[in-house]
Parts: sequence; structure tokens; C-alpha cells
Amino acid sequence: MAQAKDTLLLDNDRVRVTEWRFQQGDETGWHTHGMDYVVVPMGDGALRLEQPGGGETRAELSNGVPYFRAAGVEHNVINDSGHEFAFIEIELKQP
Repeated sequence: MAQAKDTLLLDNDRVRVTEWRFQQGDETGWHTHGMDYVVVPMGDGALRLEQPGGGETRAELSNGVPYFRAAGVEHNVINDSGHEFAFIEIELKQP
């Protein structure tokens, strides 16, 4: 599978903001989140989340509806929308 495109939009002492843009089937690659984070979808779509040990879930996302996750999440994220999909990821650094 192809790699999703990440574009760093802002990085300072409080937050890191990245746009993730996926063509159908693109993936982030396996990673572990070192910080709490918020995701804001830039459209409606679905992501397949591969989890350690072989499990996976499907997340249906709606344009502009954010969600929060705590640090420590490990996964590979794959666009399963049937079309291009993008979201903004806001990582929260410790003050």
C-alpha cells in the first residue's frame, strides 16, 4: 500500500498540527502516539485501524466532528472510504 501524505502545519512548544491526506488504500504505517491528540476530519469517510495482535476496527468519520485519544495508542491507519480522505491531527504537548 502507498503511504499517506503528512504535511506539518504548525509546531510550537504547545501543539503539533499535521494534515494527513490519503488516497483510497493509503496508510500511515505502524506508529505509537507519544502525545494526547485530537483528530478533525476534513470530510466524511471511513478509516480501518489495524491494531497490535491482528485486530482491526473501522471508524466512520464525519466532516468537522473531532475525536480525542490519549497518548499510547498504537495502530496503522488505512483509508477505507472509497475516495480521497483527509484529517487534521492536533498533538497536545505538555505545558
